[in-house]
Amino acid sequence: MSMKWTSVLMIQLMCYFSSGSCGKVVVLPMDYSHWMNVKTILDELVHRGHEVTVLTSSISVHIDSSKSSNIKFEACPTSLNKNSLEVFFKKMINEWIYDFPKYSLWTYYSVMQNFLKEYSDIMETQCRDIVLNKKLMTKLQESRFDVLLADAVVPCGELLAELLNIPFVYTLRFLPGNTHEKYSGGLPVPPSYVPVVMSELTDQMTFVDRVKNMLFVLFFDFWFQVFDEKWNHFYSEVLGRPTTLHETMGKADIWLLRSYWDLEFPRPFLPNFVFVGGLQCKPAKPLPKEMEDFVQSSEENGVVVFSLGSMVSNLTEERANVIASALAQIPQKVLWRYDGKKPDTLGSNTRLYKWIPQNDLLGHPKTKAFITHGGANGVYEAIHHGIPMVGIPLFGDQPDNIVHMKTKGAAVRLDFATMSTTDLLNALETVINDPFYKENAMRLSRIHHDQPVKPLDQAVFWIEFVMRHKGAKHLRPAVHDLTWFQYHSLDVIGFMLVCVATVIFITTRCCLICCQKYTKTGKEKKRD
Repeated sequence: MSMKWTSVLMIQLMCYFSSGSCGKVVVLPMDYSHWMNVKTILDELVHRGHEVTVLTSSISVHIDSSKSSNIKFEACPTSLNKNSLEVFFKKMINEWIYDFPKYSLWTYYSVMQNFLKEYSDIMETQCRDIVLNKKLMTKLQESRFDVLLADAVVPCGELLAELLNIPFVYTLRFLPGNTHEKYSGGLPVPPSYVPVVMSELTDQMTFVDRVKNMLFVLFFDFWFQVFDEKWNHFYSEVLGRPTTLHETMGKADIWLLRSYWDLEFPRPFLPNFVFVGGLQCKPAKPLPKEMEDFVQSSEENGVVVFSLGSMVSNLTEERANVIASALAQIPQKVLWRYDGKKPDTLGSNTRLYKWIPQNDLLGHPKTKAFITHGGANGVYEAIHHGIPMVGIPLFGDQPDNIVHMKTKGAAVRLDFATMSTTDLLNALETVINDPFYKENAMRLSRIHHDQPVKPLDQAVFWIEFVMRHKGAKHLRPAVHDLTWFQYHSLDVIGFMLVCVATVIFITTRCCLICCQKYTKTGKEKKRD
């Protein structure tokens, strides 16, 4: 019997002996690093005996069905070009990295809005191809799933859950401006001390910072109002009744946030928002022999790990040479994940790799520092192992992540477009030689490890909880049943103002009448 069928048999036996507690999970994932996080959760669900089905399409970049024998993959036909998603993200990232720093504020947001519209169009087409495919929907309905796991950054999961009439759970790191967390999840986001995502602010804001934060709130609210309008029409069309994207997203039973207090600033949260930041982190495994030999050759100086993530494969020659020149001047050995042309200034202490076992390297005792773009996965792996960082954020939530790490004393931040060889060299020497950064990185690591339940177990528990109880509506706040003016108590304030005005009016009228009577009486007495 093949290994695959042996695994399937073992899973079925686990379900049998656990009195039928295993469930059926359907997943509508996002690609790239989001998939890496979800895949960790899915592997654990499968390990616990659950049946997992992932909906995927030909435009997927990193979702590879051939690498997951125990997860079922349901191919979803799409009218989109096979490379549409990859081409879109490459274009967006290149412009974000090299052109955005040159733009004025107005041009920056104008271009961003165009990218958002293009992304929305791609996602809507893919969603239409799924929910309007009668054969596929019939098959999914007949499968009788217990729960749907979706990424909140990809509209459609909530609509699919509504059509299948099953509860659903979100997994997400953030949405721009916290807009959907606020309006769809009911999460309080006071702009006085909660920095808006992508604002690059901290919770210690000056008056000017608070003005800036409020402008970000207004901008993102307007931005997503335009974004949501098309989805509102689409959802109403499919469901056959008036509805909105916010209303449909608001039915989520649990929001799994890939964050924790080691990265976040203190702020209010709701009971159906659960922290699972760093769920992909694991103890370091042994390195491949060739890599281990290179690491050991660094002796007491140790090594530096350098990666700009899975979405940035190469750089311009000028930027690559600036970086390589700085790396050549440090005594540490450097392992650099890089797939571009070999820089002319590359030193003998630096080796290039198309792929590196990042978590295993960060957990190696000889690792001294991590040069990172600030992606949440890499930041959490560095926190997990207590490694100080040099942050070179490029796009998305990366600038915010590095701002948080810098504020917490575990990172030095550099600007990719303007940094010089000297800047990078000084930043590396600072985080490696100044014990302040290592101490803070280790402090954050202790906070991360000191949790009553591990992040991965937390994520799986709440998905199983939703399956066991057919949802988690008892954790859903009443804010979803209020209109915007009821939420802000504008009706109550208006009523109280009317009452106060009425009392003042009546009191004033009584006083005037009394004064008139008194005056009239006084005049009559004078005549007498």
